[in-house]
Amino acid sequence: MEDDKGGIHNVSGVYLEIVPNERLRFTWAWITTPERESVVTVTLAPAAGGTLLTLLHEQLFDEAARAGHTHGWTGSLEKLEAYFA
Repeated sequence: MEDDKGGIHNVSGVYLEIVPNERLRFTWAWITTPERESVVTVTLAPAAGGTLLTLLHEQLFDEAARAGHTHGWTGSLEKLEAYFA
């Protein structure tokens, strides 16, 4: 992944649940801190004119991690929305 300053960050994970057209659930861990594994759930639902994507990132290590991931996911989802607009 590339951050907004051009830094490269590597993430690994394992799919825990795959429900086609509905949900993905997977582990998330930065390569540099594999002991800080968290869980991401992406849910898709039909919505007027498209699809509603809901993202839940749980079991984050601390508030700093939560704030950083909130910033990163928000930016990524805004770019995704703009791409499909």
